[in-house]
Amino acid sequence: MWTQIVGKVRLALSAHMNHWWEVPFYVSARGLTTSAIPCGGGIFEMEFDFIEHLLRIETSKGETELLDLAPRSVADFYREFMAALSSLGIGVKIWPMPVEIANPIRFDQDAIHASYDSLYAERFWRVLVSLEPIFQQFRSRFIGKNSPTHFFWGSFDLALTRFSGRRAPERPDADKMTREAYSHEVSSVGWWPGDADLGGPVFYSYAAPEPVGFRNYPVKPSQARYDGRLKEFVLLYDDVRKAADPSAAILDFCQSTYEAAAKLGDWDRGSLERNERAESAAQ
Repeated sequence: MWTQIVGKVRLALSAHMNHWWEVPFYVSARGLTTSAIPCGGGIFEMEFDFIEHLLRIETSKGETELLDLAPRSVADFYREFMAALSSLGIGVKIWPMPVEIANPIRFDQDAIHASYDSLYAERFWRVLVSLEPIFQQFRSRFIGKNSPTHFFWGSFDLALTRFSGRRAPERPDADKMTREAYSHEVSSVGWWPGDADLGGPVFYSYAAPEPVGFRNYPVKPSQARYDGRLKEFVLLYDDVRKAADPSAAILDFCQSTYEAAAKLGDWDRGSLERNERAESAAQ
């Protein structure tokens, strides 16, 4: 809930970008950062520091506010956080309802959720740290339009999306967020904490729109499978941890699921993918 509160401030004060790219956080050397947010002729940045367990708010004027990350209610955190912003001259109004969760409670009224486990918060972040360079390596192979590697605080996943360059069919019944997110053909891959039905954290990959034959495409590694409920390929995080070369297993999953989308969706791969052999020969 704390990341949602901070994320909603970033959303409220940032210029709207294609596919909602003004929404997510980014993995940093200490935790998760909003990156620069415009405000009052300058900028400020907020970072969840999972080493010292602080929320750090810094402005381009050299001002800093620190909030301890420690057990307390969502309502108490919300009040202290908004007061800290006000003390820095940052005025903002957000919709105080959580998103993408069951049975949401307004931030300013949530006295039920009051836990913070610093050990597991840091362990969660270190998983993201281990994945960030692997996803960046996969991202570097593509010269078409692709997203940053970013962390969505609503669903709590680290994701990377490639685009074919073509508009996708309209989704007449979709909400505003979904229409914008999937306005163009995409192949997306990421890591998600998962749920009980999946058996734990997973890597996932999907294509939107999904081309014919996608779910039956042979992907790597062998433990990966298509989940009919999610309509995505999934690979258990525990299976990757047991692999002889976990990084190679993740890259195989990213590459093979992308190829399923690109081949079956007739993407112009020659124009979109980096020719590493040709570049190496030219050097």
